[in-house]
Amino acid sequence: MSMRLKPQDIVVALKLVAIGEEKWTYVQLCTQLYISSSEINAGIKRLERASIVTGDSESRTARPRIVDSALGEFLVHGVKYAFPAERGELTRGMPTSYAAPPLSSIIVKSKDPPPVWPDKESKVRGYSLAPC
Repeated sequence: MSMRLKPQDIVVALKLVAIGEEKWTYVQLCTQLYISSSEINAGIKRLERASIVTGDSESRTARPRIVDSALGEFLVHGVKYAFPAERGELTRGMPTSYAAPPLSSIIVKSKDPPPVWPDKESKVRGYSLAPC
């Protein structure tokens, strides 16, 4: 198993932050995040290896806990380097990044086409920005 963080691991970590001190189960995480239980478990192991989560993912009773300072540092300083966005060709798509709400209402738009996630049904034209 690869121990490199995957983008969905950050979603799992943020979900654990949102849940807070509530008791949760892997089944709840799977249902709420639409991620398989095996991928949730592997993600938590990768987060432990990265010291973003502490606890024992192998234990049935102990719940992994977020290390707030580590997650904060990674979100602020590491995500853009670990998961660089790849800009593609001009296409139709759903606005993303600074072009999507809520950022679109507070960031001044440039003359350049916005970044979009490709979607043939969309009416917005911009440069594709593929998620990792």
